[in-house]
Amino acid sequence: MFVSTLTVAISTVKMATTMAPGEERAASEVLRALARHLNCLNEDSKTTRKRALEAIKRETIDKGLSSGVLQEVFTCLLKSLLKCLSDPMERCRETAIHMLGDFIRCVPQPEDSLPYLMPALTQRLGGKEILEPAEELRLSMVEVLTLTVEVCGRHLAPYLDDMMKILQRTIVDPFPDVKRESCKCTVHFAKSVPEHFHMQAESLVKPLMQTVSHQHSRVRVSTIEATGAVIQYGTGKNVDDVLSHLAQRLFDDSPQVRKAVTVVVGDWLLHLRDRYSYFHKLIPLLLSSLSDDIPEISQRAADLWRQTGALWEQENEDDLKDKMDFLLTPPDLYPAGVARPGLGCRELVVRNLSNLLPALARDMVDWVVGTRVKTAQLLYALLLHAEDHCTQHLQLLLSTLYRACTDPESDVVTNCLRSAKLLGTFVSPEVFLKLLLVHLETPSSSSSPHTPLMVLAAVLGGCSGDLLKPHLQKIADTLVQPEVCQEYQQTVYLDQLLSCVDVLLSLCEKDCCSVSLQLLQVLVTVQSLSTEPQLTDKVRLSLCKVQGLATVADLYRQHMGQLLQWLSASQKTWTSYSPQRLQLQVIATQSGPVIGEFLPLLMPLLQNCLDPERDPEMRLHIFTMLSKLLLDATHTLDSQGRFCEHLDVFLLELLLPNLVWKAGRTAAAIRTSALSCLLALLQGGAIPPSQLLAVEERLSPQVLSALEEDSQLSRLLACRSLSTLLKLIGPSLHPDALNNIYPEVLKRLDDSSEEVRDVALRALGLWLASLGKDYNSQLYSQHLEVMFQQLLLHLDDPDSRVQDTVLGETHNHILVQS
Repeated sequence: MFVSTLTVAISTVKMATTMAPGEERAASEVLRALARHLNCLNEDSKTTRKRALEAIKRETIDKGLSSGVLQEVFTCLLKSLLKCLSDPMERCRETAIHMLGDFIRCVPQPEDSLPYLMPALTQRLGGKEILEPAEELRLSMVEVLTLTVEVCGRHLAPYLDDMMKILQRTIVDPFPDVKRESCKCTVHFAKSVPEHFHMQAESLVKPLMQTVSHQHSRVRVSTIEATGAVIQYGTGKNVDDVLSHLAQRLFDDSPQVRKAVTVVVGDWLLHLRDRYSYFHKLIPLLLSSLSDDIPEISQRAADLWRQTGALWEQENEDDLKDKMDFLLTPPDLYPAGVARPGLGCRELVVRNLSNLLPALARDMVDWVVGTRVKTAQLLYALLLHAEDHCTQHLQLLLSTLYRACTDPESDVVTNCLRSAKLLGTFVSPEVFLKLLLVHLETPSSSSSPHTPLMVLAAVLGGCSGDLLKPHLQKIADTLVQPEVCQEYQQTVYLDQLLSCVDVLLSLCEKDCCSVSLQLLQVLVTVQSLSTEPQLTDKVRLSLCKVQGLATVADLYRQHMGQLLQWLSASQKTWTSYSPQRLQLQVIATQSGPVIGEFLPLLMPLLQNCLDPERDPEMRLHIFTMLSKLLLDATHTLDSQGRFCEHLDVFLLELLLPNLVWKAGRTAAAIRTSALSCLLALLQGGAIPPSQLLAVEERLSPQVLSALEEDSQLSRLLACRSLSTLLKLIGPSLHPDALNNIYPEVLKRLDDSSEEVRDVALRALGLWLASLGKDYNSQLYSQHLEVMFQQLLLHLDDPDSRVQDTVLGETHNHILVQS
């Protein structure tokens, strides 16, 4: 072996005619010195082989020989070193690998080693099974391969098959560092032999996609970079195979991974051979990075996008000649603080929008939250580029926004509303209102009926008051329609309804005077259906402000007649569930003294609602409302002192018919509420004594009969009403009228309710105080005897308070009579 090796070495040196004579001698001397060590590499002893390799390294690499000498020595040593790659001893393999790397790095013609090196590395790394068990040595061999690619470059073209076999295997190697180094090697190899690489580039796509989701972020970064090179220098047919994987990496927790995707996609948009065919697939990925949380990534994406637009603009200059001259000025309502994209960028989006929007609509309802957020951000970016061209896609855009606004993730909704505002900026109101208002008018079976209102408010917010002015009447008429403002009672729906009104007031201001009535009707409806009474306060004040009105009362005074006519139009169909009943309550209570100015319109409405044949529950609510108003009559119904003009109608046609006894618990409840209203009328001061005296003959029988009600509350209200009646007109009553009262009140002294007994005693005291000069004691002595006999019985009442009250009232009457 020694003889043969030495012979080959010497003959090789002799053939090197290009070497200087000194280098020939030096090479020959080195080879003679290495002859014994080369023979030792075949020994069975591990130690001997190890020492031989170390000696060879000392005599070659470590001695700092000239590159020419190293080249000749490397040529002679190459086969022996490659044979050591399969040495059983790990240390020997390690030394051999490092020596190979050092030689390749130092020799001037490393490509001469490729015929022997590449098959050896392919056998060691490119087989179906891993022949090298040591992870660190596999890494070293891949590093040697990378080095070989770097220094040999295009000379590796004949070894395309070997390279692909190795890379296919090492990219999916279990050791993460081997994966990274393999990806690095892939990038260098693709750039070194681009004219050959494309023929087998497709074979690397599958292993790369298996590695792109590796748990180590640095591995993912390297894989993405390698993928970029494989697609860039490949046939371009595998873009679809990798796009979904890269899109997922845009949600990666590692900023470096997201940056790698951004750079790769941007590079494709700039340099990919067939990039025009893939614009509609690549643009969304790069635009998604514009909204990245890391400024470095978003800025890099913006730079790459500007370059892409500028390049496309340059390549299509002839087609854009007119637009370059006339489309340089941004729209009037362009978002403040937002830089307008260049013409090339805008045109790229516009020409691909029809392909982008359907996919975006699907992703907007993806089950992954991150996908929906990114999609919502992307939609904003696309509309910002599309500008007025989004008009032709308005139907799809609106349906997408409706669905997205139901998303439980607030970031999705926020970004979609930003997009909706852009629609208002770029699309004519005549166009977007035609679609939006139809969605409001058509009853929706959706579980989220508030979304059309939410989108409408956002779209209106992007428009201007001048553009909206011609359409104010149409918008207000739509909002006030019953199927729009009365159909739903959810708080979120009412909030959005208010938002629409608020936007109109803020944009159109004084122009809203023409639709003030409709807007007030909407506010009244919202307040009537809302569980939060203060919900409309801010908007109502805004409506007053734009019209120069000082108070809310002035606003109601301006429209009260129309509001009452609005309610009267549907009063025959009212039930307890009708929103109109609640609207009446809001108008009557919120308008304050203004309601007293419109009694001629209010009374017929109340008369119809309180008809004994109408819905009982509705009548209960109306009586409750009237009770509250009558308790403060001077500031509500009697604010003008003219309630007395309608007293006969109120008492005789509204109250008394509802006090007539009818069987049933519902009828009893109606009578109770009517008694409460009567008591409020008597105590609120809305009825002068003279008028009360005129109707007493019809009023008293109903109140007296109520003293026999089963309901304790009804009996109590009846007693209090009689007490108030006696207090107001008792001395003016005819003795016969007085004598009709006390027997029924006396019965209440035995009532099961202590409270009723107490009120009844006070009523009897007032009755006694009402016995004036016109009351003939002798003529009506029997009435007085019956009265005092019953009272004397209660001097022995178990309740001491009753005893004291009876004694006091009797004593006071005797004093008065004497």
